Amino acid sequence: MAEVQAQLQALSEEYQKLQQELQAAVDARQKIESQRQENLGVQKEFERLKDGESIYKLAGPILLKQDKVEAESTVKGRLEFIGKELERSEGQIKEIQDKLEKKKGEIIQIQAGLQPPTGAPGKAAVKA
Repeated sequence: MAEVQAQLQALSEEYQKLQQELQAAVDARQKIESQRQENLGVQKEFERLKDGESIYKLAGPILLKQDKVEAESTVKGRLEFIGKELERSEGQIKEIQDKLEKKKGEIIQIQAGLQPPTGAPGKAAVKA
């Protein structure tokens, strides 16, 4: 019985560790999504620019003038990279969720084995 309790405790700790991993992965995905939204906003701003308007890039404490084609290319490249990162992150989240489900099943199986078998109701009662 103590061995089963120890096994259940270990599984429970692994489950909690997986939950923490999942939360970290979800947080990372949210950060990537926020970067994606920011870059999409920049891309929309580029579309609104009229010919001849300047684009400036913040480099440390100064603003540097940047060529429109170069700036658009940079943002497009970032969006492609972010898209790949989102796919990778979603795959990681799915993998952790699958591990969590498997671990949950193991815990439920052990808990079911710990419960005493149930007999017919009323048969176990002792008559006085």
